[in-house]
Amino acid sequence: MRYALSLSALLIAFPLLAAEPPKGFSALFNGNNLTGWHGWKIHDKGASPLVVAKLTPEERATAIQQWTKDAKAHWSVENGELVNDGTGAYLATNREYGDIELLLEYKTVAKADSGIYLRNTPQIQIWDTTKEGGKWDRGADKGSGGLFNNTKGAVGQLPLVHADKPFGEWNRFRIIQVGERTTVYLNDKLVVDHARMENFWDRKSPMPKTGKILLQTHGGEIRWRNISVREIPPTEANEILRKHDAKGFASVFNGKDFDGWTGPLENYEVIDGAIQCKKGKGGNIHTKTEFADFLARLEYKLPAGGNNGLAIRYPGTGQPSTQAMTEIQILDDTAEKYAKLDPRQYNGSAYGMVPAQRGYLRAVGEWNFMQVTASGHTLQVELNGTRILDADLSTVKEFKDNTPHPGKDRLKGYFGFAGHSDPVAFRNIEIKTLEEKKPK
Repeated sequence: MRYALSLSALLIAFPLLAAEPPKGFSALFNGNNLTGWHGWKIHDKGASPLVVAKLTPEERATAIQQWTKDAKAHWSVENGELVNDGTGAYLATNREYGDIELLLEYKTVAKADSGIYLRNTPQIQIWDTTKEGGKWDRGADKGSGGLFNNTKGAVGQLPLVHADKPFGEWNRFRIIQVGERTTVYLNDKLVVDHARMENFWDRKSPMPKTGKILLQTHGGEIRWRNISVREIPPTEANEILRKHDAKGFASVFNGKDFDGWTGPLENYEVIDGAIQCKKGKGGNIHTKTEFADFLARLEYKLPAGGNNGLAIRYPGTGQPSTQAMTEIQILDDTAEKYAKLDPRQYNGSAYGMVPAQRGYLRAVGEWNFMQVTASGHTLQVELNGTRILDADLSTVKEFKDNTPHPGKDRLKGYFGFAGHSDPVAFRNIEIKTLEEKKPK
């Protein structure tokens, strides 16, 4: 009895320490205090990420100081748990993160409503899923874990299954995000499967490449513990993207030679399982097979200042940039020599016709993962898990340098590369044919 009392006294005197994070993970919450976090009243007028990005460093520091003061009035630590009383500023990590695997546990109460922001963006939803919670009209009956702020009805906006535990029990999230592609497990059940997380702050733009992780507070006490994160390296990120929904893809390059390809093949070589343009050489090489509607996946690596392109529905002659449906630009657009290009020339753009969103390339020398969907006259490009282009080329009326693009309405052609003297490399080249859309 005396021993039991002594142990109880120790537990009161010394709060429980947070569990050690799994191998490869770093703790975001140390179990003792708010080190590594600051407050952010992100939904207050003038506090959205778009506005905060325009503040001077001094203005931003002042705002963070004020938000953190507010946060400390509503967040506390009890026995190794991070506790919020249901109001006040949200907590934001001091660091920004890109591709991650995030682990955490939470416990909440009736009527509470919370969530997890990734890259400053709402949110993976947490809420009272009972009828008494009063939010079945917003999908609460479907459960927590969905990408609630996606467009209503979009993939991932509501969870695949209801996986919440009863009030009073701890729930566990495992969240994987590569680019915009977000996968969520709640209590070991898959609730979001590789869905695109939309940019709540600017629907016309993709998710930012990096941002802070935020813990939301809204309407009731919520407790958090065992919060840890692992940054996903590029090689693993590419594998996650390549392996998802891989059914139906067929390789169009065997990694050994140019079997199935034609064109000035002498200007290219196969190195370590990749097609690479020889330095100082170029020309357009392409598959011997034609494709109508298709989805293509590949990895590419750029040298500093490297330039190449993907020929989409290429007729086999002429310049892909004008004679094919399009040439998707493959370019190290971080190079100084390309600082003043037409926006329709940058990486991922439908060359000379539609500009892609910039800023999603990996560092020079690292492999990028690109997915291209050509369906009818529409073209979508995802780079490293983020959609950077979504266009209907039949509607394009203005072209770079007023140069006509007679091939833009082609509905069938070859797939290939448009080399421009730089040793750009391509590997893991796969194509899945899609059911052809009949033009209206």
